[in-house]
Amino acid sequence: MIILIFFLGLCIGSFLNVLICRLPGGQSARGRSKCPRCRKTLCWHELIPLASFLIQKGKCRGCAKKISWQYPMLELATAALFVFVYIPQNFMIDALMFVSISAMIVVFMIDLQYGFILDAIIWPSAIIIAILQVLAGVSIFNLLPAALLTGGFFALQWVFSKGRWIGDGDIGLGILMGLILGWPNILVALFFAYVGGALISLLLLVLRKKTLKSAVPFGVFLAPATLAALLWGKQLIKWYLSTL
Repeated sequence: MIILIFFLGLCIGSFLNVLICRLPGGQSARGRSKCPRCRKTLCWHELIPLASFLIQKGKCRGCAKKISWQYPMLELATAALFVFVYIPQNFMIDALMFVSISAMIVVFMIDLQYGFILDAIIWPSAIIIAILQVLAGVSIFNLLPAALLTGGFFALQWVFSKGRWIGDGDIGLGILMGLILGWPNILVALFFAYVGGALISLLLLVLRKKTLKSAVPFGVFLAPATLAALLWGKQLIKWYLSTL
């Protein structure tokens, strides 16, 4: 079963690559894939997740230009995460984890590369995750406060800073995070995001890669913080409370 989950992760990772490459430019996720260099329409055997990249030695069969390492690495990362979180005979929880991981990967990559968060990813993911949470038996009264508080917290920052501190896309992401994590796990994600963001921003300043006026996409910190809280949030909260 683990092999099937790994292969599922590779296939989903391949689809996530399509979303990451097409949606920011306003393109549809439908339609045949093409080489971004020579625009050759790719055949089915050129689209086998990971295998095609290895067989073709990382080059397009049409123009022989190198294929970005993003494609196989993202497929591998998705597959590895799917295997890591997989719980045998618990379909609903697995589906919830897989959708959450997929959404956060797309948010992270698009915000990293383009500096914005797409509503086309946030709101469909939020609806699907809310439905899966309810089907999994999670109380909506646990999810809604976390979603509204986080979204409201980001909305206040956006209003007071007039969009200088965070983007409006972070508001929707905050709601999605709340639906994924619930209360009080959302607090762990916010802690990781703000501490990690501060440390990395400080490092970039020291290395002179950024200045105090430079904008740093916050979704790059919120997405991995959400996954960290999803995986270890309950254990960290339990550990913290036991130390008090």
